[in-house]
Amino acid sequence: MAEFSNPNQQGGQDNKSLVTMMVVLVAVLFGAQFYHSKMNPQTAPPSAPAVSAPQTNAPPAVAPFSPANPQPTVTASTAGASAVQASAEATTVVENELYRITFSNRGGQVTSWILKQYPDDGGKPLDLVHQQAAKVFGYPLSLYTYDGSSTSIAAASRNNRVVTLSIAGNLPPGITGRSVAIAGVSDSSYNGTYVVTQTGPNSLTYTQDYGDNGTSTGGNLSTLNGSTGEALNQALFVPSATGQLSAPTILTFKYSNGALQATKTFSFDATYVLHAEVQVTRSGTPERALLSWPGGFGDQNETPDGRAYANGQLDTDRNGSDDHLAPKKISGGQTLNGPFDWVGVSDSFFAAVFLPDSPTTATVATLNNVLDVSKTMKRIGFNSSSAPTKALDMPILGAALGDTSGTTQTRIFVGPKAVNVLKAVHAANTKVTLEPMLEFGFWGPIGKYLFLSLHLIHDHMVSSWRGSWGWAIVILTVLINLLILPFRVKTMQSALKMQRIQPQMDAIKEKYKKFKVTDPKRNDMNAEIMQLQKDHGVNMFGGCIPTLITMPLLFAFFTMLPRVVELRQSHWLWLPNLQAADPYHILPILMVISQFLVQFYTPSPGVDPQQQKMMAFMMPAFSGYMTWTYASGLALYWSVGNLIGIAQQAVMNRTSLGREMREIAAKRARRKAGAGTIQGRK
Repeated sequence: MAEFSNPNQQGGQDNKSLVTMMVVLVAVLFGAQFYHSKMNPQTAPPSAPAVSAPQTNAPPAVAPFSPANPQPTVTASTAGASAVQASAEATTVVENELYRITFSNRGGQVTSWILKQYPDDGGKPLDLVHQQAAKVFGYPLSLYTYDGSSTSIAAASRNNRVVTLSIAGNLPPGITGRSVAIAGVSDSSYNGTYVVTQTGPNSLTYTQDYGDNGTSTGGNLSTLNGSTGEALNQALFVPSATGQLSAPTILTFKYSNGALQATKTFSFDATYVLHAEVQVTRSGTPERALLSWPGGFGDQNETPDGRAYANGQLDTDRNGSDDHLAPKKISGGQTLNGPFDWVGVSDSFFAAVFLPDSPTTATVATLNNVLDVSKTMKRIGFNSSSAPTKALDMPILGAALGDTSGTTQTRIFVGPKAVNVLKAVHAANTKVTLEPMLEFGFWGPIGKYLFLSLHLIHDHMVSSWRGSWGWAIVILTVLINLLILPFRVKTMQSALKMQRIQPQMDAIKEKYKKFKVTDPKRNDMNAEIMQLQKDHGVNMFGGCIPTLITMPLLFAFFTMLPRVVELRQSHWLWLPNLQAADPYHILPILMVISQFLVQFYTPSPGVDPQQQKMMAFMMPAFSGYMTWTYASGLALYWSVGNLIGIAQQAVMNRTSLGREMREIAAKRARRKAGAGTIQGRK
């Protein structure tokens, strides 16, 4: 945004101030990017295993859910105990005005969770289930248990994308079709998470999309889920209803093989929140089985730079204190004990959050894996149509909620991180809401109120306009510039006062120039200058006030813009998405021109002409670079601010204040005999 120079010092001192401001600007912007990359790395830590898509020759137990919907049945009793199992796979669809959820009776889990009011990048209603991740890590509302197993790997070989592992010990029972984590192999290219098939007593195979033929040794194999959880997720439950259901409604899934019994009950209303109760027993004894969102969201492949994965986080709230953890700070399989008001995972725009009925007895298992999305992530650029040549590993976060009593009772929010929606969702402690999930990073406090102001303008002024969010940004920018206009006038007044007493300040400096910098007499010089400024009402820091206001707002806008779902896919005039770069680069070009004009029209008496010329081209180049590939909403905010600043300066240059400043600037320029000076104009 346009600023006014504050020539508070003689000659090169102004230039030093400008250069210092440039250094600070660059340092803060890149510091914010560095902070963001540290807090939200785009790739998972090296210790996390990479993931491949499941094998195409996997057995039906792990194949995608069938759309067939036969009537479920109950089997005969076994071992003297009643067995409750369906004879075939069936689906049940529950919907309200906000969502359409498709359940499969295989595991009583969700295969599709469509948000009706939020389209994907193809214009269809968004499915929040990350289908690629779900086939490997599990589907939403599946069960997670702790009775997993691991074994040692003796040798590994790869031939034409097929990897064969020789196991040193015994393979876990029922390993075929399960997802396993492989780590510690001498050749790390074998490491990852894969769906495997047992081919012998001590051997199994899986496929890899990348990697050369060869052999290796060592390593460990471990299952991602416990055997009980895996068995229940593949079991055919008996649903209380199939076909189409409309909320409010209740849907129950029951399963029993005689010894192991499980019941999952879900209640739905007109909101994004549903209630779940899970009971699992073995021979009448409660079995710890956690209800899970195993990981990922369906919108994460829409951003070609991987930002949606990098912005994934584990969100928790304990006793009203919220925390947000980036992927690198989360250990997969770790158990966290309550109390939890709420806990879940989210990306930039959407969240899946558990709100336990009993916060004090709630426990959470953190899930952190890595998925190769090289074939599924959206790609742009010259090579976007060619086949990928290497893996692209991204972090996939998940969470599973349980209860120390053995019975899990919780509400579940799955939906957008829209401020009005989050504020309406309360935890068991009604004073706690999901609003803290709207988190804006380093500049959070400023970004939050900046967005709330933007939201207020949108809802009460322009919501019915075409391209409403773009117009809201324009109006907010105008209001900010009007609010800081008095400070800009004060800045010019302070600069003019400083220029008026500049000859007297020069005389004082001349008086003491014979003394060394370390001489105590220099303190007398500083005291005389300060007294002179005080007598004439000069505030030497007055010129910094507009910058202290506008710079934090710019940085907050920089971090806030990509994090609000309200602006997701929002358009304005020729801009198809305010959270993406201007496809025609009109705004960055306007940004460069307007930034140059800001430098051109702003009087800068006392600045060295050559340095002034350098700054006149450096700032436009820098701002153009920053807005060329970043969100066009930021370029819109910055450009409109520049245009308003130019208009304000043009008017102020015609006042007596502006004319006097230009006259002083001209006199000093003549004294310096500066060639090619860029001076303020009418």
